[in-house]
Amino acid sequence: MDSSQPNILLIHAHDLGRYLGCYGVDIETPNIDALAADGALFERHFATAPQCSPSRGSLMTGRVPHVNGLMGLAHGDWGLHDDERILPQHLGDAGYETHLFGLQHISQDTDRLEYDRVHSEGNLYPGVSPAVHQANRARNVASVVSSFLDASEYEEPFFASIGFFECHRVEEDDGRFGFDAEYYGADDPEAIRPLPYLPDRRGLRHDLGEMRGMVYALDEGVGTILEAVADNGLDEDTLVLVTTEHGIAFPRAKGTCYDAGIEAALVMRYPDVIDPGERYDELVSNVDVLPTILEFAGVEVPDAVDGRSVAGLITDRTESYTKRDRIFAEMTWHDMYNPVRAIRTDRYKYIRSFWHLPTVYLPADVFASESGREVRETDGVPRRQYEELYDLRDAPQEDDNVVYEPRYQDVRRDLSRELYEWMDDTADPLLEGPVLPGDFDEIQSWPHESA
Repeated sequence: MDSSQPNILLIHAHDLGRYLGCYGVDIETPNIDALAADGALFERHFATAPQCSPSRGSLMTGRVPHVNGLMGLAHGDWGLHDDERILPQHLGDAGYETHLFGLQHISQDTDRLEYDRVHSEGNLYPGVSPAVHQANRARNVASVVSSFLDASEYEEPFFASIGFFECHRVEEDDGRFGFDAEYYGADDPEAIRPLPYLPDRRGLRHDLGEMRGMVYALDEGVGTILEAVADNGLDEDTLVLVTTEHGIAFPRAKGTCYDAGIEAALVMRYPDVIDPGERYDELVSNVDVLPTILEFAGVEVPDAVDGRSVAGLITDRTESYTKRDRIFAEMTWHDMYNPVRAIRTDRYKYIRSFWHLPTVYLPADVFASESGREVRETDGVPRRQYEELYDLRDAPQEDDNVVYEPRYQDVRRDLSRELYEWMDDTADPLLEGPVLPGDFDEIQSWPHESA
């Protein structure tokens, strides 16, 4: 093995946000917390999109959704551009053996991803029923990874993408979307801290208590993998990353460009390279993960990548790191058309919507949940303002839109211009008008006989 090329484990969860003990949440996640204590944690890591496939596409390409083409769900007729290159391809070209465990959800064609070995069936869609997501539960995926490491079924250096189902909602027998508490268990809803950006109501506490069962399972899965890494003497030569694609599946989180929707955990460990116990509050986007991994692997980062490596920041080679003063986020298609673009700085968040939309977009699984029922009457109705501006110093929960206040007009103009310039520079199709759905040809296909 080339000593300059570490093995790389990229562990990614669903709908986790930063709901972990190491991020100050009142929950015990000892394995991920220990990983953070042994490595680096990013306090302000944000996804490019508050939804699965587009955000995962950014994670794997280092490019934003409207640039790489994945502007909607991969199982919903959206896909990466044909010439788009992803992380396992870059690493494979650099001599890595590449492996896929569990979920990926960026392409319906696994062959398109060019992993050397795919260890999972049903790796595209997370599923909404317990039967569908059985194989991709953290416990099962971690067991496969552990067996793989124990059997030394690899050549070093190797890269493994490890996708857990948790904490995606599932459809229960009554049609409600919950967190499969019958399998995972749940915490007492009265004994947990409510979410600060939502009202403290019974249905929200109920769902939060259920979701915590999935978080425990996810953490145990990470622990199983870390134990296998240690048992096989791979600790010193392995870069481990734990992340997710967007915020938790609750109102005003998943599916929105508020911080709760685009926040994402990011923890890295690489002994003797990354100093242990460091916490960074720099703005980081998940397009930065790919160039960071490539730099650690000694691979040149392509010019076309939107992200910037943080390797220089966390190895004290700060001259190679340029601090961000802003990050961008977007959404276009999910289970409905929800075209939104956003810019966030240290202090401000500016959000621009491009359609007639409800006050707060609720993805289908959130809408049909106990949590969704608590807020539908206020959040699920028209009509959202086209512009939103939040002073995050005074309103960290983004509940006071100051876009029309006279004292914020300079900020409004500056951020509006910066957002437009970014969209223009990156050829965002939304500037040309509504973006058609991925299955538009099917919609237009209407076989009939002319009269």
